[in-house]
Amino acid sequence: MNLDKLVAVSGLSGIYRMVTNKNNGLIIEDLDSGKKRFASSRKHQFTPLESIAIYTDDDSTELAKVFSSMLDQLEDNPPVKTNGSSNDIKEYFADVLPNYDKDRFHMSDMKKVIKWFNFLNDRGVLTEEATSSEEE
Repeated sequence: MNLDKLVAVSGLSGIYRMVTNKNNGLIIEDLDSGKKRFASSRKHQFTPLESIAIYTDDDSTELAKVFSSMLDQLEDNPPVKTNGSSNDIKEYFADVLPNYDKDRFHMSDMKKVIKWFNFLNDRGVLTEEATSSEEE
């Protein structure tokens, strides 16, 4: 999965594609409309999705691997609703990432991962072609 140009921006909902880097911020592109805008580093914090990892019992697992596992189980085990019960969400992540650290991977993090997955999957960013091209 190619997450290298995707960023989460504090204060803005959703995920954006980084177009270019400026010394005082980023120019980001909305995945839905394709509109580009400037986001100041004075007002926003930027988190590249490729740098995010999920705590596991051993060390950590990259977000791309978690998304890949979620994508593989999409037919048999679709993501639960984020407003569902916490037990349902924990059971879902026990299936997707069985060795996640139950002390450090909090419910809010689980909900955010599910929201990001649904957002990116609905827009066709998470595809098998992206997975296979990354492996090459």
